[in-house]
Amino acid sequence: MIRFLLFLLVASGIAVVVFYRDQIDVAAIQNWIEGAGTAAPVLFMFIYICATVFFFPGSFITLLGGALFGPILGTIYTLCGATIGSMLAFLIARYLASDWVAKKVTNKTGGKLKQLVTGIDNEGWRFVAFVRLVPLFPFNLLNYALGLTKISFSQYSLASFIFMLPGATAYTYLGYIGKEAATGGEDLVQKIMLALALLGVVAFLPRIIASMRQTRMLNIPVLKQRLDAGEDVLLLDVRTPEDYVGGQGHIAGSVLLPLEELAQRLDELMAYQNKPVVTICRTDRKSSRAAKLLLKKGFTDVHIARMGMTDWIKNDYPVEY
Repeated sequence: MIRFLLFLLVASGIAVVVFYRDQIDVAAIQNWIEGAGTAAPVLFMFIYICATVFFFPGSFITLLGGALFGPILGTIYTLCGATIGSMLAFLIARYLASDWVAKKVTNKTGGKLKQLVTGIDNEGWRFVAFVRLVPLFPFNLLNYALGLTKISFSQYSLASFIFMLPGATAYTYLGYIGKEAATGGEDLVQKIMLALALLGVVAFLPRIIASMRQTRMLNIPVLKQRLDAGEDVLLLDVRTPEDYVGGQGHIAGSVLLPLEELAQRLDELMAYQNKPVVTICRTDRKSSRAAKLLLKKGFTDVHIARMGMTDWIKNDYPVEY
């Protein structure tokens, strides 16, 4: 009953906002906040929280925060409101539907859903960081969607707060610039240039996060610990057969599949599509290329052994020939 009432409340709120969205008067909201006196920041954050939960576009509120409170305080209030609202939406989705998703994931018919959820779970904060910086999905919908995964609440909250900061700063500053332009503020040209610089930084950051998502290096001592613990890890050696049995040798239990043959023999690895796979070579050049290929083909938990067999031997770990 509690879940049903909560679902009814959220669904009704979203329906009202969507239906009356074109009739919402932002100027009236601004006057309401300005008339709140010392309680204006609290009222602003409360409105932002409600907007996040009930699918009102946050960009309008963010711009309003810059116009009302300036670039610094506006960013602080915007970020706090957006983070609390996203945390609340995350918890609502987890409370209402996480059990249903878990059943679907364990069900044989939920293959694609399982692959998607497992991939997100394995990336953890990296995925949250990426989607916060790259608006591939609507912000409000994403908060609910991430609540259906197994990402920890602490990781989600911290990553959301940190990686929403660049966008919040840029858009809040744009709201501040808009007010300055309307009221004839000083040094307007310099402020506009700074706003453009902030937008440039926001546009560049996703590249960094994307590279972090693609390159998941695993240090050799950590790999040794996981193998010694008996974890179900596929250690995929992508060197040539000659290198595998000669020279540096190979690690016991590793599977040889040369990089040149990997694309044609992927069906041999399908049992590990949703399990940990570690690629290894002499250093980590070939293994990096192999990892990228596996990720493109839908493997969800791929890592690269940093400096490969070279570092393994340097640590004086056992090898076979």
